[in-house]
Amino acid sequence: MGRACREERAGRFAEAVASALMASPWDTEGAWLRCQLHAHTTNSDGEPSPGGLVEHYARAGYDVLAITDHWHVTTFEHPEILGIPSAELSGAVEGELEEADVLAYGIDELPEPREKFPSIAEAASWIVAQGGVAYLAHPYWSGLSPEHYLGAPDLAGMEIFNGGSEQQQGNGLSVVHWDGVLGSGRACHGIATDDSHYAGQDSRLAWTMVLAPERSRAAVLEALRDGCFYASSGPEIHDVRVDATGIDVRCSPARSVTLRSGFWDGCKANAGALEMNWRGRVTERAADGSITAARLELPEFHRWGRVEVTAADGGQAWSNLVRDRSGAAV
Repeated sequence: MGRACREERAGRFAEAVASALMASPWDTEGAWLRCQLHAHTTNSDGEPSPGGLVEHYARAGYDVLAITDHWHVTTFEHPEILGIPSAELSGAVEGELEEADVLAYGIDELPEPREKFPSIAEAASWIVAQGGVAYLAHPYWSGLSPEHYLGAPDLAGMEIFNGGSEQQQGNGLSVVHWDGVLGSGRACHGIATDDSHYAGQDSRLAWTMVLAPERSRAAVLEALRDGCFYASSGPEIHDVRVDATGIDVRCSPARSVTLRSGFWDGCKANAGALEMNWRGRVTERAADGSITAARLELPEFHRWGRVEVTAADGGQAWSNLVRDRSGAAV
């Protein structure tokens, strides 16, 4: 591909990510909040009591907890952890699936009657009408496709990693669904959660790191609407910067840093001396040789990209759509 063509496509990518309806957590003033956004108690199908679950996550150092009992808003107050009133609702889908789950953040009441909505779209619309934020739960585990998400315009994002599903059945990672939506041109934010039902066994597996100006319900909900966070099952993403020719990533020690994009696209920097670095390179290393900073080229063919960091133990962290720091096309 010629230089002029590459520059033209890089410009289109930069324009696309700069105009995306999202905020970058690395451009925002505030504090990082470790959030658990999917967990259950005895108010639905979980083993711990509400008080026991809250104490569990408070002791684990979480800043925010959304208890998402099925068709039940479980509220609490605790000096060390902020509660977001939430629930796990459902909407009907055609075929043998029958229904899909939607996480409702920031709602104080439930609809009557308490039964599944006629569709995912109607569930999400109802949540948003109550001032809440709607996310599609565990798409892979539920047997869903990107089209199920695309048919519900009020969804803010999806659960891209569900620790409980991954631990129990190996189907908790839904990044293929996520990329299918992003490749369509629609904004979609990705959260990582435990979906804990047995705290201590299926908990502390994954979390969402929100950057908010304050530890409040309103600030966390705004971050979930705007995508001002990254998701993780272990690693930390310290910074992501986009310029006219590439993307700089800083992270906790990693074995690889990847730019995910559309088919035939993206790039990767690997820590191993014998591993290929495809359109990416390591720029800083820790003492053990792992990556702490990498430089990635912009996508060649597509107008979207997201960063993925993988640690030596297999844990991963996922950014939302990357964008230019200035907010303008580069």
